[in-house]
Amino acid sequence: MSEEVRRMFASISGRYDVLNSVLSLGVHHRWRKKTVRATGASEGMSVLDCATGTGDLAIAYKKAVGSSGTVVGTDFCAEMLAPAPEKSRKHGLKIIWEVADAMDLPYEDDRFDISSIAFGIRNVDDPVTALSEMARVVRPNGKVVVLEFGQPHGIMKYPFQWHSKYVIPLLGGWISGNRQAYQYLPETSAAFPAGDRFLSLMKKTGRFKSFDSKPLMQGIAYIYIGEVL
Repeated sequence: MSEEVRRMFASISGRYDVLNSVLSLGVHHRWRKKTVRATGASEGMSVLDCATGTGDLAIAYKKAVGSSGTVVGTDFCAEMLAPAPEKSRKHGLKIIWEVADAMDLPYEDDRFDISSIAFGIRNVDDPVTALSEMARVVRPNGKVVVLEFGQPHGIMKYPFQWHSKYVIPLLGGWISGNRQAYQYLPETSAAFPAGDRFLSLMKKTGRFKSFDSKPLMQGIAYIYIGEVL
C-alpha cells in the first residue's frame, strides 16, 4: 500500500473509533456483527482479519470462534493497530495482532478457515492481488469475506450522497484535524466498484468456486463472500 495512505491513517488513528461511531451513527457495529454471522464463524475456527484497524471486527470474530479458535488481526499501519491489544484485553479475549500488508500476507497457504477485510479493500493498491492473497491463506472450501461501502439506490441514495459530500468531511475534519482524510474516504467509496462490479474482481483472481454479495441498507454497504477453490 502507498506510504501516503499509510500516513493518512496514522494521522487519524487516535480519533478513528470515535469518528466511526459518530459518522455512521453506530451502524458500523451492526454491519460487523452481520458480517461475522454471514461467514458462519463458529467455535474452534481460525480467522484472519486484514486491515483490522483498531480491531473491532477481529474482536467480533473472536467472540464467535471462542477460546478454542484463533483470530489474527493485521493492519499495514502500526498506528491504527496500536489500540487493538488493549481493546481485546478489556474484552478478556486473546487475539494475535500483527503489522502486515493485505497484498503480501506473511502466512502459509491454507492456514485459515476465514479471511476478511472491512472497509479496507478500496484502499489497497491492487484489490485483485489482495483478494488473491486472502484466498491463498484460506483452506479449500473456506471463505474470503469483504465488508465495503457501495453506492446506494432507492430512497437512501440522495441522503447518503449528501452525508458523504458534506457531513463526513466537515465533522471528520473537525474531530480528527485532518479534513483531507475525510474527503478522501467518501471519495474512494463513491468511486470503488460495488455489487456485481466487485464480484468481477473476485472472479479475476481465479481462486473462488462461488461468490455472492449481500447489500446492506439498500447498498450503502455490501458483504461479499467467496468460497475458496
